[in-house]
Amino acid sequence: MAANWLRVNLADCAKFQEGYVNPPQTNPDYFDGNIKWLRAVDLNDGYVISTTRTLTEKGFLSAGKSALLFEPGTLAISKSGTIGRIGILQDFMCGNRAVINIKVCDEICNRRFIFYVLLKNRAIIENLAIGSVQKNLYTSELGKLAFSLPEKSVQDKIAKVLGSIDDKIDLNRRINHTLEAMAQAIFKSWFVDFDPVKAKIAAIEQGEDPIRAAMRAISGKTDAELDQMPPEHHDQLAATAALFPGAMEESELGEIPKGWEVSTIGELVEIAGGATPDTKNESYWNPPEYFWTSPKDLSGAQSPVLLTTERKISTAGLSRIGSGLLPKGTLLMSSRAPIGYLAITQIPVAINQGYIAMLPGGKLPPLYLLMWCQQNMEEIKGQANGSTFMEISKKAFRPMLVTNPGSVVLDRFIETVTPLFGKLAEGVKESSQLAKLRDTLLPKLLSGELSVADVEIPA
Repeated sequence: MAANWLRVNLADCAKFQEGYVNPPQTNPDYFDGNIKWLRAVDLNDGYVISTTRTLTEKGFLSAGKSALLFEPGTLAISKSGTIGRIGILQDFMCGNRAVINIKVCDEICNRRFIFYVLLKNRAIIENLAIGSVQKNLYTSELGKLAFSLPEKSVQDKIAKVLGSIDDKIDLNRRINHTLEAMAQAIFKSWFVDFDPVKAKIAAIEQGEDPIRAAMRAISGKTDAELDQMPPEHHDQLAATAALFPGAMEESELGEIPKGWEVSTIGELVEIAGGATPDTKNESYWNPPEYFWTSPKDLSGAQSPVLLTTERKISTAGLSRIGSGLLPKGTLLMSSRAPIGYLAITQIPVAINQGYIAMLPGGKLPPLYLLMWCQQNMEEIKGQANGSTFMEISKKAFRPMLVTNPGSVVLDRFIETVTPLFGKLAEGVKESSQLAKLRDTLLPKLLSGELSVADVEIPA
């Protein structure tokens, strides 16, 4: 600790506001309103912009007339379940009883500096929780968290250095969200709503040019805008439009474009499962030579990409997994606890028994399958069963029906969305590198071991 830094407790520079008891789940009048309902699951160690559930005013008032919303710019921390998850609130929110609001005294502390103090001391905060059956973090204990506090100007500089890194990570997250949404929109238009086909059908009925109609449906452009396109782009769009049929026909999945086929996933894609080598056998885990993944690796992922894994296995461990080392480009879907985490691997990897893996090289490419799974996740979950926890087996997954538009249309789709997914993967890689930099700087800056004057802020 630097010589002029003070040793303080969190209660010396912040006040706490408890969350409220959850409204009765059986009353629909309390939910799906305009008030954001902050729960521990919404805290992601970064900005909290939205929540997974919302309340009506009636639902909020059920907490009592004295209930107060958590304010924008304040911090929140989870007090039960996964203790110590933190968030910086970007809007007014109603906190439930699993979260604590932290109101930093702005005169003496930088809010974001305190956020990083909490982030750095996550393990200590977890130990402050008490309880025999279920541990809870109480404000009286949280307030005892001790840390080193420099003068306000130094806090501001430290927060700016670390904040600039997190802001870049957040920007990448938002860009990746947009890229993924763009790819999903194309998939839905082509393979769920069949917009190019329906546009052709309507044009034929009206005596218009069906190719031109499909071009408008695919691009979202008007005729005038199509005429202004560079010739090479116009011709490429016309070639894409020509790939779609101009009629629909009945199938087991309802009406689909004429000439497209309905098959089972198992007929079109190689499906694999995994295993966990005996964790008590050290020879299966050391030396750590090959990436090995469980769904835990995907639990905090904000993009469907797997770059690395928490654990690795040895050659001996790999020999205990029948599916072996799966190639880069494999689509992984968690099959239990919970069902539905998705990622395309960017590394060769072995998997545990909590996955269904869809290997590249089949008639349906992984990117198509990724978006098909996203669009059909409720149906996938509907095939699950289990007494302890719900699980979808490979046996139940393989017979699921899927539309196969054929290799020519699939090739054009992959050609269209691959650049989007490539940018997304690069954004995830950059964010991973930035997070490592932040995690390296964080303890050194907060202890005074490293001066902010010695750190270059990333552009």
